[in-house]
Amino acid sequence: MQDELSYFLVDSDSKVVTNQEGVFRSNCMDCLDRTNVVQSLLARRSLQAQLQRLGVLHVGQKLEEQDEFEKIYKNAWADNANACAKQYAGTGALKTDFTRTGKRTQLGLIMDGWNSLIRYYKNNFSDGFRQDSIDLFLGNYSVDELESHSPLSVPGDLKFLALPIIMVVAFSMCIICLLMAGDTWTETLAYVLSGELQALEHFLLFFTMAKILFMLPDWSRKKR
Repeated sequence: MQDELSYFLVDSDSKVVTNQEGVFRSNCMDCLDRTNVVQSLLARRSLQAQLQRLGVLHVGQKLEEQDEFEKIYKNAWADNANACAKQYAGTGALKTDFTRTGKRTQLGLIMDGWNSLIRYYKNNFSDGFRQDSIDLFLGNYSVDELESHSPLSVPGDLKFLALPIIMVVAFSMCIICLLMAGDTWTETLAYVLSGELQALEHFLLFFTMAKILFMLPDWSRKKR
């Protein structure tokens, strides 16, 4: 099928020799979490056909046999994937070790885990501003010049203060239990563990609700 789609080629006299008859479409998973593996395979095959036609490669000769070229080619695609992923996900692409070396490595698995954690944090704590920015950039939200305040601002609500206040109180009780020891060490330990469990419980709840507590994008869009 790729041979049927061909590629665009002009000669030295600016005369069109061949036209590209179509394109391949791959989903965002290929760019962000497969590091352009599909696109890089298609591009390699197309480039190989073009180089064979121009006489740079002999018929039957493959790009995979050119070690220096393969190194440059794989790194270029991995760098391109990182650039795309940082725009959309906030981190470099996943599985770049496979794109660069052709195999998975322990370091690559660790970096994928780290990038996944960073993505989770940004998705819950800081992507609200990014979403507002994208909406503004794409024109989904139109700014009214007569508005006296920022259209992206969201009025705060006192109910959102309840959870962090409770967490601070629970943590403070834990500190007080350490400073004011009980009659026995077991009694003190019981108070401390009770306060720590409450603080941990509220912290986890606080963390999971971070998107609601912190990032409150203005979803009321004004269409152009």
